Amino acid sequence: MGIVKNQSIKNSLFFYTGIAFGAFSTIILYPNVFNVYPEHLGLLQVIVAYSTMISAFSLLGTPKTLIRFFPRVKNQNQLISLSFLIPSIGFLLVLVLYFLFKHNFLDFIKPNSDDLDELKTFSLLKLNFHLVFFLVAFISFFEVFCSLSYSILNSTFPIFLKEIFLKGMNVILLFLHWFNYIDFPTFLKLYIALYLGMAIFLSINVFRKYTYKLTFSFNEIQSKELVVYGLYVLAGGASAILVSKVDMVMIGKLIGYKEVAFYTVAYFIGNVVRVPARAIGSICMPLVARAWGNDDLVAIKDIYVKSAINQLILGGLIFLGVWLNIDDALSLFPAKFQGGRLVVFFIAFSQLFNVSTGVNGLIIANSKYYRFDLYSNFMLLCFTLFTNFIFIPSTSPLAAYDIVGINGAAFATLLSVFFFNTIKMMFMYWKMGIQPFSIKTLYTVFLLSIIYYLSFYIPVTENVYFNFLWRSFCVLLLFIPAMYLLNLSKDINQVILDITKKIIK
Repeated sequence: MGIVKNQSIKNSLFFYTGIAFGAFSTIILYPNVFNVYPEHLGLLQVIVAYSTMISAFSLLGTPKTLIRFFPRVKNQNQLISLSFLIPSIGFLLVLVLYFLFKHNFLDFIKPNSDDLDELKTFSLLKLNFHLVFFLVAFISFFEVFCSLSYSILNSTFPIFLKEIFLKGMNVILLFLHWFNYIDFPTFLKLYIALYLGMAIFLSINVFRKYTYKLTFSFNEIQSKELVVYGLYVLAGGASAILVSKVDMVMIGKLIGYKEVAFYTVAYFIGNVVRVPARAIGSICMPLVARAWGNDDLVAIKDIYVKSAINQLILGGLIFLGVWLNIDDALSLFPAKFQGGRLVVFFIAFSQLFNVSTGVNGLIIANSKYYRFDLYSNFMLLCFTLFTNFIFIPSTSPLAAYDIVGINGAAFATLLSVFFFNTIKMMFMYWKMGIQPFSIKTLYTVFLLSIIYYLSFYIPVTENVYFNFLWRSFCVLLLFIPAMYLLNLSKDINQVILDITKKIIK
């Protein structure tokens, strides 16, 4: 876990700086820049959602396949060349299918709304839908370069591009649009161009550190095994991507693009809980692949348990900060964007459970049981579609409890995350005899619960900014010493010791 600890620190800095950019753009800029036309924000999110989903198919499982087989093959140039060729073929197939069924597809995604603004926004989507395919191409090749970078144990630069470059430049574009230097169509094109920039910068960084020669000969790699694995990963990964974006697409279809905008802001706040898992998971990915390559179940169990407790501690701390300050945070938004309290809770709680189960998805995807990734993701997709269809419309059975519309979509996500992770944990215990929890998990949950209870006794003022800082400081003051004394995580305790030593010096 030494590599994990060292690079996780750098990645966490990038992630949290990215959170700062993301929070500033999502909480401050989005509601104000798009206050008059929230449907424009909804349109932007829908375009990104469609691009992400389509790229999952056009990639044909390449990124995970590259990571899995990179440490196993001798002629890595052949594997890398194949990893560029396959997405190119996949992209052309998707493009052909779109032009064959273009009108049917656009009719299908048209919102079920007679609102004039919604119809105008849909017309704008139709005029600019070609941008989706530019974004698909940029995302696809960026993901391939990310996987190559992870495989050579360099995860920091891809994360820098995702968290600092993309989100920082987005802030600049939002300001330009806010002060009418650029109109919305120009903003849209420039935003998509950022993904092209990321792909170019990452390719330069990778090929500076790794000598690569293009080849069209693939005789030294197990092509059949790669194809079979890639097809399973394609189906499983595509299902996972569909699940992550289906709520926004269905909200846009069933209740309109404005609601997508409101959901986007609230979803971002709740999803912050997942950040530690992204930082740790990006480092664990190649290590898990190498451990399976050596058939080292002891190392896999060690990664599994440590990732679970570390993610629970960090995610739980963020959950407390988010939920204890949610009312003050929402009060700062324009009136149109203040109705997402339940969305924040459902998403934050779902992600807290998600991170507490560790890197189970990575372990399964890189094991001989990788086919289960397909089956479980397909079950999750069906479950997510079903629950969204049940809870988003006004006919939601829980409408009396305000679990309808965007609240219903968030509740569907909560149910789906619990369902999905429970199935994966049961499968891993059945097949591998490992599970992520220990007595320290119970101590952590108990500590978080105690601090949540004590937080109600923290005195507050009428100044929401002061309240946010004061509550957060008090929670940290209570949580960090208790966590350290209980020795809940040796990795986190060591980081605290290292920081303390540096401060003393």
